[in-house]
Amino acid sequence: MSDNSSNQMWGGRFAAGPDAIMEAINASIGFDKRLAAQDIAGSRAHAAMLAATGIISDKDAEAIREGLLTILSEIEGGSFTFSTALEDIHMNVEARLKELLGEPAGRLHTARSRNDQVATDFRLWVRDQIDAADEGLTALIRALLTQAEAGADWVMPGFTHLQTAQPVTWGHHMMAYVEMFARDRSRLRDARARMNESPLGCAALAGTGFAIDREMTARELGFDRPAANSLDAVSDRDFALEFLSCASICAMHLSRLAEELVIWSSAQFRFVTLSDRFSTGSSIMPQKKNPDAAELLRAKVGRIFGANVSLMMVMKGLPLAYSKDMQEDKEQVFDAADSLMLALAAMEGMVRDMSANRDALRAAAASGFSTATDLADWLVREAGLPFREAHHATGSLVAMAEKAGCDLPDLTLEQMQSVNPAITEGVYDVLGVDNSVASRTSYGGTAPDQVRAQIARWKEIVG
Repeated sequence: MSDNSSNQMWGGRFAAGPDAIMEAINASIGFDKRLAAQDIAGSRAHAAMLAATGIISDKDAEAIREGLLTILSEIEGGSFTFSTALEDIHMNVEARLKELLGEPAGRLHTARSRNDQVATDFRLWVRDQIDAADEGLTALIRALLTQAEAGADWVMPGFTHLQTAQPVTWGHHMMAYVEMFARDRSRLRDARARMNESPLGCAALAGTGFAIDREMTARELGFDRPAANSLDAVSDRDFALEFLSCASICAMHLSRLAEELVIWSSAQFRFVTLSDRFSTGSSIMPQKKNPDAAELLRAKVGRIFGANVSLMMVMKGLPLAYSKDMQEDKEQVFDAADSLMLALAAMEGMVRDMSANRDALRAAAASGFSTATDLADWLVREAGLPFREAHHATGSLVAMAEKAGCDLPDLTLEQMQSVNPAITEGVYDVLGVDNSVASRTSYGGTAPDQVRAQIARWKEIVG
């Protein structure tokens, strides 16, 4: 089949064919050929339904089924020739089917339109991508759980404003990302449930006069039900927008973790060592080990954000039902899905392979007056001070330690009592970083026992 095919498949009005510019702007086969498997699955389900309802013969339906399987095999094997003149995946498949079968091929399009056909194909494709992203997120969550379990009691600094705040554990930090990526997985699953309705049978926009069985085709394609309004079904792209929205939030989480890996792997932090598989050397500086995978991941999220905005712009001014603008719905979604899957795979690999530097984490946790809040809490709990007064006293002690060039645990009891005489020797029990993290026993806190409980809960959830 060549681009010079005289079969325009549009009917007499367009028999002369579009000129080169119109052909270029009108054709989508360059990208929507990715829908081939979904298009053929939808056509097989439609043909089976047409036969079951007596609209076409069983003989024609069987010929169509075999022809579609042949075409799928050709596409998967790389021998299928895609034609720009035939515009899209639907027309390319139908033209090849006609070459294979002759007249019976023309019966396939009974009681449907390209409008409900593409809406079905695209919905099936996005659903497949959600399932793939779900698997990618699950793998990443498992990698984070492995890291968290290994370092459930490893002390590290917790930050606010990227300034040392309070000691936390490595396990607690890893589990924060488990929660984030689990929400991403939950959002995708919610989106999948909402989008799992079949547009097939809605035809161009108004349904069809043929006695079709939309429940049958919906069931065959794994949908929960047929879409209830034909106008909405052919013009709806909420499912793609919701996928892009979920992907954007997930990409933001991936970027935040990528940023931390870039910072943590620097010579100034040395919190983690990334494997050579996800790093590169410098062309001129032999000592360098660059976290390129994390940096590229951090940048790729912009493509996903951009796709979300782009599709919103396409859809925002369209009246019901179908407009040709909607042909611009796929490239952005395809690119965003590719970027998301690559980012998930890269992050899972980086997390699984990285090594945390326990000594550097602990040394950093013990610096920067990270137990100041513990001191303030002790003054409230043991000395009976109002919190604001305890806060002020702790600030004075931090200033004293800064002036002396030491940390809070290094101050003598006499120095501490010069600020508040109610301070006793017992204060040193809360100033160590291990004591600090162990004391944070509230639900969701950083105490190792709490962290291990959350690890056990999530391991049970993800299996």
